[in-house]
Amino acid sequence: MEERSLRVYQEKTFFSKISNTLTKLLTPTKVGINGVLISIKRNNALKNFELYKENEDIEDQTKLEAITKKYEDIYALYLESIDKYIMDSIYKKVKNDTASDFEKNALSQYYAIVHLKETEYLEYKYKKQMYLLNLDYETVDNLNKPALSERYKFLYSSQMESLYKGLLKHYSIKLADNLTPGAKDEVFNKIFFTLEEYIENILPLKMEQEPENKVYKEIVDEYQSFEKFTVGKLDQNDTIEKNMILLGLSRKLFTHSLPLIVAEQCYEKLLNDVRSLIVDTKVARKQEKAYTLLITLIEEYNVKLLATKIYWDKPALREEYKAFWKQYQEVNKKKDVNYMDYLQEKQVLFLRNDLKKLRSNENKYYKIIQFYQAKLVALGAMKNVKNHCISNRNYKRQLTNSKRQSLKDFLSVAF
Repeated sequence: MEERSLRVYQEKTFFSKISNTLTKLLTPTKVGINGVLISIKRNNALKNFELYKENEDIEDQTKLEAITKKYEDIYALYLESIDKYIMDSIYKKVKNDTASDFEKNALSQYYAIVHLKETEYLEYKYKKQMYLLNLDYETVDNLNKPALSERYKFLYSSQMESLYKGLLKHYSIKLADNLTPGAKDEVFNKIFFTLEEYIENILPLKMEQEPENKVYKEIVDEYQSFEKFTVGKLDQNDTIEKNMILLGLSRKLFTHSLPLIVAEQCYEKLLNDVRSLIVDTKVARKQEKAYTLLITLIEEYNVKLLATKIYWDKPALREEYKAFWKQYQEVNKKKDVNYMDYLQEKQVLFLRNDLKKLRSNENKYYKIIQFYQAKLVALGAMKNVKNHCISNRNYKRQLTNSKRQSLKDFLSVAF
């Protein structure tokens, strides 16, 4: 009887199996109740998202509004379930010191975003949704269910694209506020960081899902140039170049979310950064590398942005740019005839044009102005005239003592 009772106690009976299952469901872990609820609400969100995409172009606006409203409500409930999982599961694990490094980092990021709620509500709203979607995207990816993963990618990429556009629009509006130079630089950095995140993580999914998209075909070369900056440690020159490529891509991907007037300010920020890099760098090789980037950046700014600008605050500036553009086209004709002459004339054109702008604030830009002038002299476009003075010490007649004294008295009074 003793042996039998021990044997029965160790076996997994029907009741012990139920007990173990209930314990798992009541314990807020990844495979517990929260995981089940997230899975159910994720499936509902996927079904309604697919229904919404199927009816996106229907003419019946009343039906479209109803489908859209239903999807938005279910999508909100789905995100709430992920939010609950973080608070019920990860928080308790961290509190009990049983969380993994990934879970600790996830909770740290979560609270960094929640901290924005009181000061930057719109930024908090967008970033929290991004965070929750990213968290579940990793969960789905780890489930090893290819069919579910492919379905989820469409919802994920579509929602993330919408959120990134909203975030960029928010930053664009902030730049219009009366910000201090430090606060303005912070917004610029957020814009570049947001562009980088989108192009690194979301754009590849969009390109994979829409291979025939005309815009994506046009940016392939620029995207490949950006990929070179995603590995290894970047110096200041590399960072400026990477941000220049990001701005070029944004002119195709975020025309409305990052308006031309904001992109123009971003280009001007990069121009100031590379000018500062040139004058602050003491190593000749690094200075020449920064100078090469400056010429490329000036060309990008003029060709990709100013050439598309329709509204100008001052008509005189528009006329100046038209004159510059005409000269630029003339120089460009020499590209296939004599490449070395083309390079030299392009540099002269760019430096002279930039010099005009900088001379309006010589006190601020005097160092880079001197650098430009030295470059123009080296290119043969400017002569270096030395300052000199010749004094003639030969006098026709000698002053009498009385006249000399009179002159001395006059000078002492005058000065």
